Amino acid sequence: MLLEEVKLFTGTESRYLAEKIADAYNEPLGKLILNKFSDGEMSPVIHESVRGAYVFFIQSTFTPADNLWELLLMIDAAKRASAKYITAVIPYFGYARQDRKDMPRVSIASKLKANILEAAGADRVMTLDFHADQLQGFFDIPVDHLKSDYIFMPYLKKKKLTNAVFASPDVGGVKRARKYANYFQCPLVICDKYRKKANEIAGMTVIGNVKGKDVYLVDDLIDTAGTLCRASEMLKMKGAKSVRAICTHPVLSGNAYENISTSELKEVIVTDTIPLKRNIKKIKVLSTAKLFAKAIRNTHENKSLSKLFWE
Repeated sequence: MLLEEVKLFTGTESRYLAEKIADAYNEPLGKLILNKFSDGEMSPVIHESVRGAYVFFIQSTFTPADNLWELLLMIDAAKRASAKYITAVIPYFGYARQDRKDMPRVSIASKLKANILEAAGADRVMTLDFHADQLQGFFDIPVDHLKSDYIFMPYLKKKKLTNAVFASPDVGGVKRARKYANYFQCPLVICDKYRKKANEIAGMTVIGNVKGKDVYLVDDLIDTAGTLCRASEMLKMKGAKSVRAICTHPVLSGNAYENISTSELKEVIVTDTIPLKRNIKKIKVLSTAKLFAKAIRNTHENKSLSKLFWE
């Protein structure tokens, strides 16, 4: 069966990752130029035919909002140029934390974002580690929700863990941490936190025994690093031998780099869904390029993605 041509494109801020994905896929990035007016208004122009092609736009939607708007404009341009099938490859899906009404008179931003992507013309979304799995239900188009286990598990296996404990930095992340604990047959502990407002922890309690253990905190993203640093401090106070963190998306806003540098954390292992603003010794970056390249190939060839999920 003759397959349609694949075209890979990237937005401005995700070029560093898109180039690695294209290299792993063995396909050059398509020609696209982003024109800007003097007031900052954007106008992406695709400089090659995409008629009848399977088009993949690679763009994480971290701050600023221009990254999302650029992605939407690229999708619209491809749709109007008669692309057959358009996939938005969004390694980091920004606004995923706003997935419910947790107080009166607030928006559900992630649902709004899903609606906008569909309205722009996306036929499919591919992403990594939503903040909550149920976000897939916000879409009426297929969503390939890849998992960072595919990247982190092999890295941890090489360490041959013998004294490890896996920990969730909050109650909401227990399922994520339990998967690692079950796979490596290690204990699970929970850091129960509560907040007075966003990005500010009011208190934290450690549930479980960590004395003399090498603890691995597991989370989907690290923002100001306040939660992880507070958790590492509490774990050390409870007798942990060392504390490391595994976090998919390095948002790292505010004083995050300083917080990590001066914390009890021995190592923070992240992926390259968001580029680091600074390089510090404690942060180890693992690439998602091969995972996304394989997912793109399997999607185009109508093959299952189940082999890309770590069992």
